[in-house]
Amino acid sequence: MEFLMSIWTFFASNILTQPAYFIGLIVLIGYLLLRKPLYEAFAGFVKATVGYLILSVGSGGLVNNFRPILVGLKDRFDLNAMVIDPYFGQNAVTAGLGEVFGRTFSQVMLLLLIAFIFNLILVRLKKWTKLRAVFTTGHVQMQQASTAFWLMLFCFPALGDTPILILMGIVLGLYWAVGSNLTVELTQDLTEGGGFCVAHQQMFGIYFFSKLSEKMGGKDKKRLEDIKFPGFLSIFNENMVATSVLMLIFFGAILVILGKPYLIEAGFLAADKNFFFYILTTCFNFAVYLAILQLGVRTFVTELTNSFQGISNTFLPGAVPGIDCAAVYGFGSPNAVTIGFLFGALGQFLAILALIALKSPTLVIAGFVPVFFDNATIAVFANNRGGVKAAMIMPFISGLCQVFGSALVASWVGLAAYGGYLGMWDWAIVWPIFTGLMKFLSYAGVGLVVIILIAIPQLQYRAHPDTYFLITEDYDAYKEKIGKK
Repeated sequence: MEFLMSIWTFFASNILTQPAYFIGLIVLIGYLLLRKPLYEAFAGFVKATVGYLILSVGSGGLVNNFRPILVGLKDRFDLNAMVIDPYFGQNAVTAGLGEVFGRTFSQVMLLLLIAFIFNLILVRLKKWTKLRAVFTTGHVQMQQASTAFWLMLFCFPALGDTPILILMGIVLGLYWAVGSNLTVELTQDLTEGGGFCVAHQQMFGIYFFSKLSEKMGGKDKKRLEDIKFPGFLSIFNENMVATSVLMLIFFGAILVILGKPYLIEAGFLAADKNFFFYILTTCFNFAVYLAILQLGVRTFVTELTNSFQGISNTFLPGAVPGIDCAAVYGFGSPNAVTIGFLFGALGQFLAILALIALKSPTLVIAGFVPVFFDNATIAVFANNRGGVKAAMIMPFISGLCQVFGSALVASWVGLAAYGGYLGMWDWAIVWPIFTGLMKFLSYAGVGLVVIILIAIPQLQYRAHPDTYFLITEDYDAYKEKIGKK
């Protein structure tokens, strides 16, 4: 048993939770199952892994670029608050797990294994479960497993190790399968049959805001990509220019407020460097890293969707991989990413000001990952479904939800005391509801959560049974069929 656990720990640490290599492994296996030559399968592995590493460089650059603003707002204005961010949230769980519950973080790895296997079983039994998506975003699984473990322990602190891991594995595995399944139609529509869906931290949010956006759009909806600015405004027709200018206005103003002396003292700016050009470079780097991120998406998504047919045909017929939300940034309007980020940030900042004004016992600092990746993703889908107004309004509402929801749940379950909470949409809205049901209704609450999650794909299937599986199995046939209606 100990030998098997060491193998699993090695696999989880070096492959499953390292998405570049996990995606690469999936591509390699997929091509081999398609009976591609070994050299083609290896080339696919390299392209997919390198593509995801390129995406990681873009994502990491965006996060690091935002760091002076995040740290500055906290230090400059003496805000002692928790940060809503997946990495801060995971650190908070690691710091408090032993102290509060007497458990170890190694149990999170077991939870991840149980939940992942359960996700695969649910998809394999799709004839009955109606689930079509495999959650493959390993680093996100680790973040969610750690927070979910804390929330379950909060509800059942006296439950033994094995029962709580099995119980949580079922709930978390269902959430992964059901949440990613909710994004299948939306992603296939956005990408014109891209052959993947979103498996991240805002899956229920994508579905919720997409449906709201449809109510706003109507037949004559105008998307961001349909807008052509006249005269001097035509410079905003270029995504790179639009991103750079908007970031210069929005974050340039914040950097000016923070001031050169603070940035020098904090080590973000060398004393002999020009302040104006530091601001210019910082803001323009958003466009640079966004371009790198989109290049990574284009590099690995094609390999993944082509090779996954091998896995789908052999083990999981009709299934699609659920991958990082950044994969959709190469589709639809590139400006939707920037618009979503800015309006989501506006919603978060207004919510933080409201917490300060109301003297909330838990203050929140906006982390870059929720404010960018949640809201940019929601904007891409909202723009596709509802047009320009939806692309602005939905991320703004999402920003409010992230701050207010996270402040409420993190203070309630005790994570705020350790400086962080995951903070992304599903974990600020959906999981607090699950936690409330389990805390106040005990095991009946767990049963109710499981029933709700099981019912969701059944309701999706009943809405359009004739095309439900066709959309993943043969997108061209799906388009032809709905075109005839």
